[in-house]
Amino acid sequence: MAAARVSPDICLREATQRKLRMFSELRGKPVAAGEFWDIVAITAADKQQELAYKQQLSEKLKRKELPLGVQYHVFVDPVGAKIGNGGSTLCTLQCLEKLYGDKWSSFTILLIHSGGYSQRLPNASALGKIFTALPLGNPIYQMLELKLAMYIDFPSHMNPGILVTCADDIELYSLGESEFIRFDKPGFTALAHPSSLTVGTTHGVFVLEHFDHSEHRDLEYRCCYRFLHKPSIEMMHQCDAVFRAGNFSQQDFAGDNTPSLKLNTEYVYTDSLFYMDHKSAKKLLAFYEKIGTLNCEIDAYGDFLQALGPGATMEYTRNTSNVTKEESELIDMRQRIFHLLKGTSLNVVVLNNSRFYHIGTTEEYLFHLTSESSLKSELGLQFMASSIFPAIPECFGRTFCVIQSILDSGCSVAPGSVVEYSRLGPDVSVGENCIISGSCIITKAVLPAYSFVCSLSLKMNGYIKHSTMAFGVQDNLKKNVKTLSDIKLLQFFGVSFLSCLNIWNLKVTEELFSGNTTSLSLWTARIFPVCSSLSDSVTTSLKMLSAVKNKSAFNLNSYQLLSIEEMLGYKDVEDMIAYREQIFQEISLKEKQSDLETF
Repeated sequence: MAAARVSPDICLREATQRKLRMFSELRGKPVAAGEFWDIVAITAADKQQELAYKQQLSEKLKRKELPLGVQYHVFVDPVGAKIGNGGSTLCTLQCLEKLYGDKWSSFTILLIHSGGYSQRLPNASALGKIFTALPLGNPIYQMLELKLAMYIDFPSHMNPGILVTCADDIELYSLGESEFIRFDKPGFTALAHPSSLTVGTTHGVFVLEHFDHSEHRDLEYRCCYRFLHKPSIEMMHQCDAVFRAGNFSQQDFAGDNTPSLKLNTEYVYTDSLFYMDHKSAKKLLAFYEKIGTLNCEIDAYGDFLQALGPGATMEYTRNTSNVTKEESELIDMRQRIFHLLKGTSLNVVVLNNSRFYHIGTTEEYLFHLTSESSLKSELGLQFMASSIFPAIPECFGRTFCVIQSILDSGCSVAPGSVVEYSRLGPDVSVGENCIISGSCIITKAVLPAYSFVCSLSLKMNGYIKHSTMAFGVQDNLKKNVKTLSDIKLLQFFGVSFLSCLNIWNLKVTEELFSGNTTSLSLWTARIFPVCSSLSDSVTTSLKMLSAVKNKSAFNLNSYQLLSIEEMLGYKDVEDMIAYREQIFQEISLKEKQSDLETF
């Protein structure tokens, strides 16, 4: 009798756990040649972010949280115009050439794009998306460790070249026994995940060349005829990118946390990470060195991959509907890249039992860490990770999530909320769907549902100060208006921002905002008080929130006020890391004492 087929979900979970175990074995140990990446490179938007990333990498290596014997680099974008992740890729190639000369032609390189200030997940703004903590592992995994774990099989099955990925997404997959993904073909090679057509509208979609094999396997090597970037559903149909599900009835599709899709459901193959061989990388580097300075945003996915494959046309170079800012040079630059890469092959590794997750917004972050999501089950995410909370209530279904924090037994945390790197006293009550990060709340406090509270250490005139950003998790920090008369259109915790300013006794003037005076937003609003101690900072910002919720006056005039943009400019990474380390040491000591008592 034939053995029962193991369900795709179980295969995916087992494959993921195997990778985590393998990576755990490598943490803090020297790696053998060819066993791991030669170089891990992280991009940064500016000098401050570069310094913050280097400090954190240095700490991780010191604490033996990463494999040793690997070159870890942070490469910063040049000063001037934003250049996008495509520009950052070109800049990284130049940095590698300067550092290693011809030697890098034999290296396997992982490039993680982590520039930008995470305005949709601001607890990652100060220290970076790639250093976002996850309730997993001991010591705690951050996105960097998770990326390294999930890609652990790649370097030993890869020709010299560069794997390009983003800091805030996770790719999980399972393969048949003794199968591995190989990155050994010339040109570009991309991973492809079966996804719903709706997901396809926000990702890259592959138009695959026809394939005779009737049965879908977990791993298939295919050729891409054409790559579409964030296409409409109509465009997917027109370009023959749409398939009908015949063999996916047991599995969720990438990017969807929905029940299994039924037979005959339409789907497409969407992108995640991609690899380019050394020859292609050198071609791009020569191009970058020829143009000198880049003055527009290039998308590594939209602008590189759309030029590839036999069906590529120049049509996309003039489409700026997916571009946030249209620069005069953009169309010309796209056309030059198209001519440079035209004729280069785009190989596709189809992963039929795979999932792609994005954790780049407060909504996604709370969902994956506190709900019964597939990701939680596949990674084995915990609701209490490296923390102290003596009075853990019984939780079924949706839970809270506590990461490297110390909570008094008298405090309460409602389901759907995340607490990381914080201390909460006995009289603290946290409502549903809150995010508390880097904070210390020791006095009596009630945090309303959907509160976002994140504290930063600042270095101002040589002194350490503190400021806490506080608003609603659903607030749109990126939304901006051009004039002061329009700030009534901004919302703070569901209330008109103009009403909030009245409650806080703040006048509407240009001085109320930092940065560009024609781009006014919650991100640039000078509304957050600077205090001498961390606990005072949190208490004061919570009073701001409370005043808005209760429509009662709270005068901010006597405080020095900063915008989030300015807070990041003053941030003291060393002090924030020290605070986290202090919490970690206290938790470790308690755990040792507990073990001794048990013994």
